[in-house]
Amino acid sequence: MKLQNKNDNAANRKSYVGSIYNIGEKKVKSETLAAMPQEWAKLHEQGYIHIHDLDAYGLTYNCLTFDILKAFSYDSFSQLSAAKKILGVFDFFKELFAKIGNEQSGGMALANFDNDLATIFTKLNVNYIGNEEIFGAAIRDLIIWCNNTHTRMGQTSYYVSLNIGLANNDFARFLAYTLLDEFYNSGELIYKPNIIFKVAGGISRRKGDRNYDLLMKALECTGKKMIPTYLLCDCKMDKDTDPALLSIMGCRTRVVDDIFGKMGAIGRSNIDNISINLPRLALEVVKEYPDKSAQFQFEKVKEKWLAIAKTVTDILLDRFYKTCNQDVEMFPTNKQYPLLCENINTLPLKEVFKHGTLSIGFIGLSEMLDVIYHGKYWLNAKIHNKAIEFLQFMRNYTDSQTKERNLNFSLLATSGELISGRFVEIDKKQFISDIFDKGFYTNSFHVEVDSQIPAWEKIQKEGEFHSYCNGGCITYVELKEAPFGNPEGLDELVEIATEAGVHYLGFNFPKDVCQDCGTSGTFDCCPVCKGKHITRIRRVSGYLEIQDYFTMGKKNEAKTRKSN
Repeated sequence: MKLQNKNDNAANRKSYVGSIYNIGEKKVKSETLAAMPQEWAKLHEQGYIHIHDLDAYGLTYNCLTFDILKAFSYDSFSQLSAAKKILGVFDFFKELFAKIGNEQSGGMALANFDNDLATIFTKLNVNYIGNEEIFGAAIRDLIIWCNNTHTRMGQTSYYVSLNIGLANNDFARFLAYTLLDEFYNSGELIYKPNIIFKVAGGISRRKGDRNYDLLMKALECTGKKMIPTYLLCDCKMDKDTDPALLSIMGCRTRVVDDIFGKMGAIGRSNIDNISINLPRLALEVVKEYPDKSAQFQFEKVKEKWLAIAKTVTDILLDRFYKTCNQDVEMFPTNKQYPLLCENINTLPLKEVFKHGTLSIGFIGLSEMLDVIYHGKYWLNAKIHNKAIEFLQFMRNYTDSQTKERNLNFSLLATSGELISGRFVEIDKKQFISDIFDKGFYTNSFHVEVDSQIPAWEKIQKEGEFHSYCNGGCITYVELKEAPFGNPEGLDELVEIATEAGVHYLGFNFPKDVCQDCGTSGTFDCCPVCKGKHITRIRRVSGYLEIQDYFTMGKKNEAKTRKSN
């Protein structure tokens, strides 16, 4: 039996347990679709929408930023030596990641890895001075664990996101620097965890800020490894939020506003996400009204989107309440450790999960506009304004549902790991269009990956979109090669992005690694040993991953990408 990678993430490996899981996953997804109203199932099966993580439908939430200071148990470490405390705390984190990673469907995050760890070790009476080597070894081991442990759902590594950058004392600064240094000096095939550096004015943004040196260290690391990525706390969307409350979960998920009063990401989740296929709506409208004006067609797309979004809302609510009706025993790790913002042991699950978000995502804004207006939004001011109008339209709807349903709805710029190719394969059976030629739809609102517009221009065009996507988004700068040794150049782009309104920023470049001698660069044949056993590391969906594990749509995207 040959199994294809048709999962929602682009990082699946082949294994016995993974194969069994894939078979079971397919069966559960099929049964879930069969059990829901036919109208809902058809929207998914026909490619109008994608219900993410169908195998988790009504069973669990998506992602979580740990309330780690509340959850940490100091008593179990109190009698240990300093060295054993250090190693034990990091072992605790690995155990926690493994447990939660199989209790939820998405990523795990720590909002302030540097500050929180410094607080924990200070309370344990452990100083970093004199223990530098032990801390280095423990952090190195955590990095290796994140890359080499493939027991999540029997086949993948764990989606761990460590937010740093706000270090407010020497201990926290040491931990942040050590994490960056160990990651920088790790092997060329080491590309996890996802490290997010928070860039905040008065803390790390400019020369003279106490952590500006850490930002430069982070940018130096990015120039070699593509990690960290950057949470720009002074951008339009985030500037009124305490940076300590911000966190990136998964590949881009943002959870901040809460109508129940719990501002920020800590202890909160995105519960679930459904994405809408924007190009499909445009293709249908143009086919139905070929002689009508572009403005007429644009308004018809809005009408179709709204009708589908209302059904998507019903599906999200159904999933939410089914999850809330689960037995608390479905969440043993959350029962054991108070990682959530409310006590799962004493409150009904609805009172806990209501602090999470319900996300409506989208993919292919560029292709949708191209079908209607026959042009690229980043080359035409009129079309660009239509892009903004459509994003505002979608965001107005999610805001209205927050008020009407008394739950936290958000608009998410979907990464489209599976659906970028899945939607194309479905749509091209019904329509004729050159938007299918690439073999994938463009993620969310992104400039198409082969555009080759200057980096600063891409940043400015996409930056205007970020504030509408309160459920999460990212802008990538595509570089021809690793910007090794040029942190100053990357810093300039970080500043441009902050001023342009970008909330979350990443730098991509092709990274090929020779399996025989470890040489990295961009090549088909190793320039050092002439070996042809090449591993290609790319980022197409928020996380770095080996290209061979991508879905077909994402393989096509990786091949199409050109530098800005």
